[in-house]
Amino acid sequence: MGREVSGSVKKPAQDTARRVLRIEAEAIVGVAALVDERFDRAVEKLAECRGRIVVTGMGKSGLIARKIAATFASTGSPALFLHAAEAVHGDLGMVAPEDIVVAVSYSGETDEIVALLEMLKRLGVGLISLCAAGKSTLAEASDVVLDVSVKEEACSLNLAPTASTTAALAMGDALAMALFERRGFNEVDFAALHPAGHLGKRLQRIEALMHAGEDVPRVHTQDGMPEIIYEMSRKGLGMAAVVDEKGIVQGIITDGDLRRLMQQRKKEALDLTAAECMTRNPETVRGEELAPVALRLMQEKRITSVLVTNAAGELEGAVHLHDLWTLQLF
Repeated sequence: MGREVSGSVKKPAQDTARRVLRIEAEAIVGVAALVDERFDRAVEKLAECRGRIVVTGMGKSGLIARKIAATFASTGSPALFLHAAEAVHGDLGMVAPEDIVVAVSYSGETDEIVALLEMLKRLGVGLISLCAAGKSTLAEASDVVLDVSVKEEACSLNLAPTASTTAALAMGDALAMALFERRGFNEVDFAALHPAGHLGKRLQRIEALMHAGEDVPRVHTQDGMPEIIYEMSRKGLGMAAVVDEKGIVQGIITDGDLRRLMQQRKKEALDLTAAECMTRNPETVRGEELAPVALRLMQEKRITSVLVTNAAGELEGAVHLHDLWTLQLF
């Protein structure tokens, strides 16, 4: 270990952190200002791609390219990462004529990327580049060039790729999200690609969370108040679904409904049937819908339970607000 120079003053690490974060934030803002009609053309070309999106790069740009490919893939656009150096040693076989290549190279002169250009031209694949030099070899060979120029790197020597890779990553995310929206990718599609982990839990279908079978509080339209109170107390969801003889949902009765009845009609309330005290046309959802759908409905209607029905309106289950807490949807 070396000795500190006498009289030297250490620069607080916090100062460095703030400077780096400021420069990188400014880099993204600067790149946002460079977005123009070329971005629209790039998204259209990606949307028209009948094959896969092949993202390539070298070094730090290669790491960014790998993440961009992963983001495309996870949002419904078939994509893969192609290591630029490995490509000229056989991996170019992964690229097919119907694919489109997205190349990441800040200088636009990366040797391994430049070496690929003639071969990509022979294959007839489209080429979109993320680079800074408008007159670079890569830019001139590209169908669409997206400018990711930055004023400076966050490195104190202005050498290590930092702000430039951040800008390229942000542009890649922008492409993926624009394509995501262009293709109408929705929550159901997202859930199909993320079955595990935290996202998988958040995007579970309602049928996997709902109370079903004997756990669902249900009464029939002709049932009296004693049966209603007993069923609601026994099942503990603060409500009961009201169904007809075919199991079709006719209404719902909640704890709040019972309290109001007891206050307003007192002894007379005990003689009422479910059909006479239920709220008709209750809010319902389908079991194949995703959990956030039920949560949004509860929030909009300010209710704590939603009935689950099939296409015929038959009661299949019930989902309570408490069932959604463990999914961390709030």
